[in-house]
Amino acid sequence: MNELKRNQHYNAYVEAKLPKTHFISSLSKAFLVGGIICAFGQLFFDLYSYFFPNLSESEISACMLITIIVITQFLTAIGVYDKIGAFGGAGSVIPITGYANSMCSPALEFKREGIIYGICVKIFTIAGPVIVVGIVGSVIVGLIYFII
Repeated sequence: MNELKRNQHYNAYVEAKLPKTHFISSLSKAFLVGGIICAFGQLFFDLYSYFFPNLSESEISACMLITIIVITQFLTAIGVYDKIGAFGGAGSVIPITGYANSMCSPALEFKREGIIYGICVKIFTIAGPVIVVGIVGSVIVGLIYFII
């Protein structure tokens, strides 16, 4: 009984200390930032389609993704993408831009430790588990598809 009372007091304490989130405001900002990033992606796709009409749709998609990745890494390097992330929250973690940011940030943070022990080792700190989960997940889905 004493433990239950202690848990209730602890939960009340945690609830009082948690920052209050503004659900609608956070959702709106995430939607706005994510929408702007996607609109830029569509803009680059359309530009590549216009200027390179001989490319297939998959080649144009690859060019667009590479462009988005390079822009995200550049914005991360100059410190702008962190401000976008602080404003837009989850909207800035659209898979390709969030992944590019998660690869670039540790490399910048640990560059003082040298190329090998800093950049090369730490670049996969956040992105490494994503790669592992992606590979394992694709193997599992492939096995299920093979069995069915």
